[in-house]
Amino acid sequence: MPIAGIGTDAPVSDARAVHIIGGHRLTGTTAVQGSKNIALHLYAAAILADEPVTLRGAPEILDTRVVADILHRTGTVVTVAGDEFATSPADSCLAVVPDELGRRIRTTAVIGGALLARSGKVTFPLPGGDAFCARRIDRHLAAMKAAGAEVEVGEGRVRARFTGKRVPFTTDAETSSWGPSLGATVTAMLLAVRTTGTSVILNPSLEPEVAHTAALLSQAGVGIEWQGRAALHVTGVGHVRGGVFSVPPDRLEAATLALAAAITGGSVQLEGFPLAAFPDGLLSVFADAGLQLAPLGSGTVVSAPGGLHAVQMATGPHPGFPTGVQPQLTALLTQAEGTSRIRERVYIRRDTHLPALAAFGASVNTTGSLITVQGRSVLRAADVVGKDIRAATALVLAALAAEGTSTIRGMYHLRRGYGSLLPKLAALGARVTIRQE
Repeated sequence: MPIAGIGTDAPVSDARAVHIIGGHRLTGTTAVQGSKNIALHLYAAAILADEPVTLRGAPEILDTRVVADILHRTGTVVTVAGDEFATSPADSCLAVVPDELGRRIRTTAVIGGALLARSGKVTFPLPGGDAFCARRIDRHLAAMKAAGAEVEVGEGRVRARFTGKRVPFTTDAETSSWGPSLGATVTAMLLAVRTTGTSVILNPSLEPEVAHTAALLSQAGVGIEWQGRAALHVTGVGHVRGGVFSVPPDRLEAATLALAAAITGGSVQLEGFPLAAFPDGLLSVFADAGLQLAPLGSGTVVSAPGGLHAVQMATGPHPGFPTGVQPQLTALLTQAEGTSRIRERVYIRRDTHLPALAAFGASVNTTGSLITVQGRSVLRAADVVGKDIRAATALVLAALAAEGTSTIRGMYHLRRGYGSLLPKLAALGARVTIRQE
């Protein structure tokens, strides 16, 4: 019986294309949206609340709308107004995630864990979203089994149900290849919330998504006790409080805007995003690449006054260099002097952006998990398609530096992850238009 898999995007039509005239320096001040990845996990946690929950600073993106639709269809009352995502407890729970929705996002298994914890049963499709590599969900299913659920996988769906009394459990979030699973750690936390007693998650992920979900649950009355990297203890409660919570700014969008400034030779202030909000691993690689980040008020100013330099680096778990910034960094390094090598250590591979970067004239290649970038390449306008969120973003950065007018298709992916990235770039000086094709 399969215990892992990758879903496919539900068919989504978006005939619009982005046209970018390259060669314009970005300058000015911009804000950073609420974190996409953190918000998606907080949305799942809100399913368990017995009182209304309000999340402020939620990103205005397609994935927010998809999750709101899932929660609505499964019984949770949801209101989305601007950057506010509000829920009220379900009178009754229909714990079936529709295939056409669950296959559009990556957190489907986490939502499935929350619904299982709340209603005692759930059916959900294998996750979809970005298809740059297969992402296993075996640790999610292991957590469900450890919690006492019977789990079946077949025909692209997972069915799980509790048939006996729920008891405290122990589960391990460590994967066989890329360290602790962020999503499975959150799934296990949510299952433990509705279990009497203290459950133990061994080798939990320490990513900010986990930390902020744990903080929300703690504020809601759940017992949360960290044992460093070794374990996370979660003590369930009979009543999960609601409240008002804030979604922190998106470190991945902040990094993308920083790279956009650097690849154009500009200077951009990230208002409300302090220097300390960047992971240490990212700051180290940015410094090696020639980016200068300086605190200013409540934000950070980014520039690259001395030009760009080749780097030797690897992605990794927090506080390492985030895998979600790797494609954008690859685009930047096409403009750095020398040979850069990027080792992808979070996923088996992440290189869907390389063929399109090559179409711009970049000298890039991959061998397994290793990406090699030979710079500095002269980029020229291209007509390309972004196949996932961060790959599409990398192509936007390449177009900013390319000679001529580039066309980028795959707008659906950009809209999944960014609420207003293109308008922000335009306000900073980029020549960007969006047209119906």
